[in-house]
Amino acid sequence: MINTKFVYEKGNLNQITVSGHANYKTYGKDIVCAAVSTAIIVTANAMKHLKLDQHVDLTIEEGYFKLHLKDNDETTIGLIKNLEYTLNDIEKQYPKYMKNQKEG
Repeated sequence: MINTKFVYEKGNLNQITVSGHANYKTYGKDIVCAAVSTAIIVTANAMKHLKLDQHVDLTIEEGYFKLHLKDNDETTIGLIKNLEYTLNDIEKQYPKYMKNQKEG
């Protein structure tokens, strides 16, 4: 199961943590893991190419992703809110394989 935590501070999304594997299918055929990984990579690449990576602390490892917002840059906030929306949409489609929780 993929577990995602959206951490809010003072009403604003401050951190996203994603861990685990969906185990929807075997490695290389797991569309749930592929969708989540793609959403994360697209977000991280957009931040890098838009030179916004100084606004976040970012960790990407096998089966683990953590993004912590360091300041309130409007574009960066938009990108992480889009990631939140995407991950929530994936959870709605595959609730047996992904659980999202909100904290704060």
